[in-house]
Amino acid sequence: MLGLGIDAVDVPRFRDVLARSPRLVTRLFTSAECEAAERRADATQMLAARFAVREATMKALGVGLGAFDFHDVSVSSDASGQPHLLVSGRAAQLAATRGVQQWHVSITHTDQTAIAVVAAN
Repeated sequence: MLGLGIDAVDVPRFRDVLARSPRLVTRLFTSAECEAAERRADATQMLAARFAVREATMKALGVGLGAFDFHDVSVSSDASGQPHLLVSGRAAQLAATRGVQQWHVSITHTDQTAIAVVAAN
């Protein structure tokens, strides 16, 4: 394993942030993620979890905020709901420099907390 990252997001606080700055959604998330969130009963839970994935990915790569664009990391889900990490742009360049060939991601959330774990192999 080349890196491991974990992050937790307070869902009510994230909901407040998005309510104050609605345009933040399109700055942080891809159009596919926004569309998937719109189909959820509570889009904020899903988006908070996706934000946690971005933070956990930074930690797995050993970098901080600003090392890559938020759109450089996203999550898709297969038919069973299993999440898959998609890495592009500067995030992909950083991963290649560090020798990352494979990603693993696990996401969970409650009404209060969204958590993501990302492993770089």
